[in-house]
Amino acid sequence: MSHGPAVKLGKDLAVGYKTTLGIWMFFLYTIIYAGFVIINVYSPTMMELDVLGVNLAVVYGFGLIVFAMFQALIYNHLCTKAEARMNT
Repeated sequence: MSHGPAVKLGKDLAVGYKTTLGIWMFFLYTIIYAGFVIINVYSPTMMELDVLGVNLAVVYGFGLIVFAMFQALIYNHLCTKAEARMNT
């Protein structure tokens, strides 16, 4: 029993926008992550500072994870809008 594809596939006119957006978001995340690495290399004792009851390393690490998830939601939202605008 072949049901066929779930959606009609066609040319994606928003691919340039999505690529550019993804690259900019990647660079933004890379800069924030580089801050984490630089602190650990040049001032590892700074990561011992108490922030919200835990050390800065934990807060910064979880912050990186939450920020990546937030970026994914923003990327999905903006790309969905661009696809709707360009592919209709």
